Amino acid sequence: MRIPSTLIWRNGSLALLDQTLLPRRVAYRACRTAEDVHDAIRRLQVRGAPAIGVAAAYGMALGLRRSDARGAGAVRREAARVSAFLQTSRPTAVNLRWAAERVRAAVGRSGACDAASAAAAALREARAIEREDRALCAAIGRAGAPLLGPGARVLTHCNAGALATAGSGTALAVIYEAARRGRRPRVWVDETRPLLQGARLTLWELLRAGIPATLVCDNMAAALMRAGRVDAVLVGADRIAANGDAANKIGTYGLAVLARAHGIPFYVAAPRTTFDLATPDGRRIPIEERAEAEVTAPGGVSWAPRGARAWNPAFDVTPAHLITAFVTDAGRVHPPYSKSIRNLLGVRGKRR
Repeated sequence: MRIPSTLIWRNGSLALLDQTLLPRRVAYRACRTAEDVHDAIRRLQVRGAPAIGVAAAYGMALGLRRSDARGAGAVRREAARVSAFLQTSRPTAVNLRWAAERVRAAVGRSGACDAASAAAAALREARAIEREDRALCAAIGRAGAPLLGPGARVLTHCNAGALATAGSGTALAVIYEAARRGRRPRVWVDETRPLLQGARLTLWELLRAGIPATLVCDNMAAALMRAGRVDAVLVGADRIAANGDAANKIGTYGLAVLARAHGIPFYVAAPRTTFDLATPDGRRIPIEERAEAEVTAPGGVSWAPRGARAWNPAFDVTPAHLITAFVTDAGRVHPPYSKSIRNLLGVRGKRR
């Protein structure tokens, strides 16, 4: 069964698959302005670092199309304003900043002197980013599939599949490619509290793709590993620092600690666009904190005492020393990460 496209540009607007409604209902939100895209990102109607980046790229085109800027200088200033605005929607995923700034730069290079020309240049770049993301996902799958032996039992966390990208995913692309090669992987799906992206999204996606998958509570991972029922942990990432520290959905760090304690490889799958050399280590990665109600009253159903407080970081940071390898669109990357990541990104010379 086909997995619906995460985003579709049609008739001058961006249709985003509303992931807050899954798995109960498949519906799209129409975004006609940069403000619509900003709101959809903030509400998690579109989520996953690569998908957020592609959505932001199209948001740039929408924002510029509604502008009344005249003259090359005014157009460049307006592109910078829309980019900065979109980047305020969520702070952790670096792909958002990368995509918005790439479109801003493309508009500047185009020499556009009016809003219509600027929007056309932005749209061309957004479409290029979307095409590239599909290719990156396929390349990640090819790079990672050899890591999974026949019948491999893989534990994953959150959603790093087609719903999180414009293509087949990052972590799940590896699983899809392994299945295509006849290796019959089986997946343990962490429910991923508090918003249950594993239960709602990853399990739905895997079952539609015909991949054997079993849902487990987050706190069952240690028991699974101790019982010898996990061969690898495979997750995505929202930002990877220059030293290899990786931010991903809250709970990922705990899985990495458990994997190390049980001698299980821990892999992070991400495109090169998720690596951020401007962030030296995980301590510098901004961690988004979301509403307390997502913990105390998930789905609008209260299960905590009235007046209870909650801490709700959306992400945590896994230290580089707990990561066995990164799986990227340019191949696999191994320690020492401070050197291998710079080589991956084609950076030479002294560290800045």
